[in-house]
Amino acid sequence: MNRNQIILVIVAIALIAGIFLLPKVVVNEGDKDNLAKTGTESTMPEGHSADDGHGHGEEGAAADPHATATPQQLMELATVRSRYNKATDNQQRTLLANELAEAYATAGKYDSAGYYFETVAQARPGERNYRKAGDSYFEAFTFAATQERAAELGAKARGMYEQVLKNNPADLDAKTNVAMTYIASSSPMQGITMLREVLAADPDNQKALFNLGILSIQSQQYDKAVGHFRNLVKANPEHVEGNFYLAVSLAETGENEEAKALFNKVKTMKDDPALAASVDEYLARLK
Repeated sequence: MNRNQIILVIVAIALIAGIFLLPKVVVNEGDKDNLAKTGTESTMPEGHSADDGHGHGEEGAAADPHATATPQQLMELATVRSRYNKATDNQQRTLLANELAEAYATAGKYDSAGYYFETVAQARPGERNYRKAGDSYFEAFTFAATQERAAELGAKARGMYEQVLKNNPADLDAKTNVAMTYIASSSPMQGITMLREVLAADPDNQKALFNLGILSIQSQQYDKAVGHFRNLVKANPEHVEGNFYLAVSLAETGENEEAKALFNKVKTMKDDPALAASVDEYLARLK
């Protein structure tokens, strides 16, 4: 959600249920062993596959174009990974692990970035390093192609953020991300409770308002969704997604005129043909 992406609802609002499962980075099942090890072992892991370093083989590439790195990025990954695998000094390996993590993040391979940032955090525990690992795993979580993978990456992100929150309980962004991983798990109410706690501490927290609004739409509690999105656009009138989903929620509650006005406003807020098409679909329904 760090991108504040617009999830375009054209056919039915129920499609929003997939908001946290949109595929962008797909990781092969073989990576699970490496991910599991990082949670229990403090030793430095070896680098990964010979193609791009972390199991993004034919399955990942075929499943999702977002996972494709440029030739230049692949060359950089191969170079840094080779240096990492050859290094014998722990301090040097930690520095190279951080460099490798940054390279993976640049290439959009957030699961691998999280793996190596976690390696750095194991060697040098600290809020900043745990935060980098958590953010990378969370990005991979929001881009997971299956519920199983989302649960796995969500648990990894949660573990890193919990270390952050031990040092800084006031980090509401980390707490919000933890909440979203719980919502995608078998304990969704725990996540909703955490989002409410975030709003209790910061009533204008845009990420918490947005996520609670989306969850309200998903559960067809449109009155609640209207409230959350009204507060969101009050805090940030230029929030495109907030205005869009406020219009959706208003349409679902029968406030058609206000919904129409908002939909037309959204079309002027961002030059996006797909967004405009989605808005036009809703406007056609409201005629």
